[in-house]
Amino acid sequence: MPSAGKTLFTSDIHLDSENSVITHSFLDFLENRAEGAEALYVLGDLFEVWVGDDDSSVLNSRVAKAFATLADSGTSVYLMHGNRDFLLGSAYAQRCHATLLKEPTIVECHGRRMALIHGDSLCTRDVDYMKFRKMVRSERWQAEFLEKSLVERHMIAQQARMQSKTQSSHKPSDIMDVTPLEVLNLLQELQVNCLVHGHTHRPAVHTIRLQVPVDDKLEAQRIVLGSWDTKGWALELGDDGFDLKYFPHTAM
Repeated sequence: MPSAGKTLFTSDIHLDSENSVITHSFLDFLENRAEGAEALYVLGDLFEVWVGDDDSSVLNSRVAKAFATLADSGTSVYLMHGNRDFLLGSAYAQRCHATLLKEPTIVECHGRRMALIHGDSLCTRDVDYMKFRKMVRSERWQAEFLEKSLVERHMIAQQARMQSKTQSSHKPSDIMDVTPLEVLNLLQELQVNCLVHGHTHRPAVHTIRLQVPVDDKLEAQRIVLGSWDTKGWALELGDDGFDLKYFPHTAM
């Protein structure tokens, strides 16, 4: 149902041309559930893979059109990079009539001051991934990658996805979750007592004890968004509080 007057947060949709169920469900979310919202924040991994803004696939075009329609109706749309779509650029954001956010971003809405990130930067116990993240986020690596042909970029991305799945299956689950100390340090550094992120696919609301008060409070909240693999997820924030909710994929 429409979320009139509320602000919505979601992440980890992982849109892929091979998964029409999630695509249909997310497009329905934009057309119906996000209708009338003040703003929509997508905190990374909108797409399963992104090889450059020059990839004008049918999927990419449909999603851009749906975002633009929502934005033109009065809902502000914001996009943030994830670990899958970190190459998403300003050209595609413009097609979506959306604003591309840097990480972290601090927003104030409905009486709350919140920090927004994708979440992978907090998973510091996964040393191999953090090394990979540093490499692919460098300007030099991205420039060299984007100079390759579109076909070659898709081949490289496919190989990286297969390698990532293999490596993840052999890693203890705890090292792929956030590092608690990193969360605490980020909250204190940014001076916020609410953090919203995705990435870990472990939706929950955590209460954190701060070492130094923020806005005269010694407690903070970490709200983790869910993945859209089996159902849709969104955080709704309004003047009356917040609700982290899930809903079934819509029938095709």
